[in-house]
Amino acid sequence: MSRSNSLSDDQLDRYARHIVLREIGGEGQRRLLGATVAIVGAGGIGSPVIQYLAAAGVGTLRVIDDDTVARSNLQRQTLFATRDVGSGKVAMAANVVQRLNPDVRIDGRPQRLEADNATALLEGADVVLDGSDSFATRLIVSDAATALRIPLVSAAVGQFEGQLAVYRGWEAGAPCYRCLVGEAPEGPDVSCADQGVLGALTGVIGSLAAVEAVRAIVPFGADPVGRLLIVDALAFRFRTITLGKDPGCRCAA
Repeated sequence: MSRSNSLSDDQLDRYARHIVLREIGGEGQRRLLGATVAIVGAGGIGSPVIQYLAAAGVGTLRVIDDDTVARSNLQRQTLFATRDVGSGKVAMAANVVQRLNPDVRIDGRPQRLEADNATALLEGADVVLDGSDSFATRLIVSDAATALRIPLVSAAVGQFEGQLAVYRGWEAGAPCYRCLVGEAPEGPDVSCADQGVLGALTGVIGSLAAVEAVRAIVPFGADPVGRLLIVDALAFRFRTITLGKDPGCRCAA
């Protein structure tokens, strides 16, 4: 992968549609090529995230997931095919990225992110993107990203609704994920296996999350921090609500 100050002819051709955007340009594309995004979860949200960030030329994608491909994943996890069932998701994601863009390196971490390894798994990233399906994991990711001062793009789906927000909880007035949900709720997580999920909606939310990861590396447009995007596929509606910093949250201490 070229990390030089100039883009190669092949890169100028590959990323031409980015380069002609005034908000990105050649300098922005070079920043993408030099960036690392840590992606927690290579599932329904992680699949389009990995595909679009690889296509965008984000130089290193650190994919964190200890799961294997199940047949029930194939309804929404577009990285994988029937022949991949039983294989590790991180390894299969690396195969897809290798075919898609030789500029991009997969830093595969086939591990479960937990409180005792979160810092080691996330440190050094320019952006953390969380597409996990567990409140407990999301809170751990939020705490680690806040402590490391790494922007967190948090995306979630359930049934016909999706949510997306960007957090920089170490900043004055900026919320973290805990400001939205508080402590982890009592009782087990409700997974998409229990409640179902519209497959294509994970693609919508994952693609929007990829946009926010790019924005965090190459700032453009309005700063999304302090707002929560809610997608309601039943009502054919997108809406945004304001998120404030909880003065009682640990990020405000």
